[in-house]
Amino acid sequence: MRVTALFSVLTAAAIGCGCTDALAAEGIAVAGPIGGNDLRSAQLPPAGVYGGLGFSRSGSREFFDISGNLVPALNGLDFAGNIGGAFLLYVPDIQVLGGSIGVGGDVVGGNSCGHLFATIPKRCVAGIGDSYVEVDWSRFFGTLRPSKYPGALPIAEGLTVALGFGVIVPIGKYNVVDAAQGLRLGSNIWDFAPTVAFTYMTRPVFAEGTEISARLYWNNYLTNPATHYLTGTVLNVDFAITERLGKFQAGLAGVYGVQVADDRLFGVPVPPDGATR
Repeated sequence: MRVTALFSVLTAAAIGCGCTDALAAEGIAVAGPIGGNDLRSAQLPPAGVYGGLGFSRSGSREFFDISGNLVPALNGLDFAGNIGGAFLLYVPDIQVLGGSIGVGGDVVGGNSCGHLFATIPKRCVAGIGDSYVEVDWSRFFGTLRPSKYPGALPIAEGLTVALGFGVIVPIGKYNVVDAAQGLRLGSNIWDFAPTVAFTYMTRPVFAEGTEISARLYWNNYLTNPATHYLTGTVLNVDFAITERLGKFQAGLAGVYGVQVADDRLFGVPVPPDGATR
């Protein structure tokens, strides 16, 4: 079953932690921090230890077949979820091949509420979600210039590239019966995702510089041991075009995902079906 999804927001959010969900037959989770990895996606901060909190809200109310037609049988579909957590990033004071390295991870939790059919009452599940860890290498090709605003970090004008590897660790709450109804916090599957990113900062245009960033994740899943369902490979990219102004950035950000291989159940391909939004 192949799934394509596109989401966009008007204001870019700061980096958070966790995973983004899109619904396939069992539901999939794509690699990346909660809230996405769109701003400065190829850049690592100076050496040190960093932490923070992230929060994300999601929802689905329509189901479409592969031709883009609404599926009447699922006209009662209505889901909403909230997930939040804490992340930690460590950047050691060392250089590798002219670049810096970083190791980060998160612990998340939240709830998922809704139903597939209007005749079934809504219910909720709550608990711990899957964790995410990532290792990155980042190298900057350009020049640093100071910000016009006191206390703001220097602006990295030019190109930054990054390579990384992320893993979704399936420790989240999972129940086969709940998952069949679309209610889940954990995916019960491992996801191994090589990643590549770039960030390019221009000279000042409107404020202190225009940034174009993108990070591509190549998600490779293991079989769900509870259902023997194997999710096909998924590509997702976080992207942003923003303007830098001192300690702040504002602009357009989004994520696009596409499933490039059919799912398999007991080794048999599951034909394309549909997608939610």
